Amino acid sequence: MKYAIITGTSRGLGEAVAKLLMTNHVHVVGISRKQSPILKQIASENNVTFQEINCDLGKIEELETLVQLAFKQIIRKEASELYLINNAAVIEPIEQGMNISPQALAYHFQVNAVAPMVLTNLFLKQANNIDIPVVSLTVTSGAAEKPTYGWSAYCSSKASINMYTKTIALEQEHLGTNHKVIAFSPGVMDTAMQEEIRSSSKTSFTSVGKFRAYKENNQLRDTEKIGKLVVQILLSKNIVNGKIYEAKDYLLPQES
Repeated sequence: MKYAIITGTSRGLGEAVAKLLMTNHVHVVGISRKQSPILKQIASENNVTFQEINCDLGKIEELETLVQLAFKQIIRKEASELYLINNAAVIEPIEQGMNISPQALAYHFQVNAVAPMVLTNLFLKQANNIDIPVVSLTVTSGAAEKPTYGWSAYCSSKASINMYTKTIALEQEHLGTNHKVIAFSPGVMDTAMQEEIRSSSKTSFTSVGKFRAYKENNQLRDTEKIGKLVVQILLSKNIVNGKIYEAKDYLLPQES
C-alpha cells in the first residue's frame, strides 16, 4: 500500500499533487494550516484515505510530534512505499535585505528550509525503523540559482534546499539504502504566492512588473499540469538520487 505525506495541501500545487496521487491509488496525509474542501471527496471517489493534520511549519518544536502522528497512519495501513512531498513555502518577506526583521527572516527559513530538512531527516529515520523505502521530494525554485532584488530570503532558502537535497542523497547512496531524495523546480505557476509577488512595491521588488506581465499575458503555469509532472517523477522507477528536476525539461517549448 502506498502512502504520501504532503505539506501545503490546502491549495495550489500541494492540493493538485494530493488529488493526482489519490487517483493513482496512493493514500495521503495532508499537512497544512487550512483545510482543503475537496480532497476528502476525491479520496472517497478513489477508494483511498485522506487524513489532515493542521500544523504551522514555522513552529519547529511541533514537527517531531507531527511525524509521529503521520507514521501512526502509515503503520496502521501497513504501507509498503512512502512519499514525502515538501511543498509548503512562503515568499515573504519581499524586501531589501537590510530592511528585513530578524523575526521575519527566522520564520521564513523555518518554513522554507528548516522544516523540509527536519521532516526529511525524521522520515528517513522512521522509515528505516520499519523498513519502508522513501522518496522525498522538496519543491525548490529557479531563484535558488539566480539572485533577485528583494528576494534575499527566498533565494537563499531555496539554494539551501538544493544543497541539502544533494548532500542527503549522497549519504543515502553511501549507506546503500533504497531511499531517494530529490527536489523539483516548477517554474512560475498561477498560485496565491504569485498574487503576493504581484502586490509588491517596485521599491521592495524591482522585477514586480515582469511578474504582473506573466499574469496579464497568461504565461503562468497551471498547477494541475505541473502536479502531473510531480506525480510522474514520484512514481517513476528511474529516479536519480540527488537530482534537481525542472518542469521546463518536461514541457513543450510553448509551455516553458
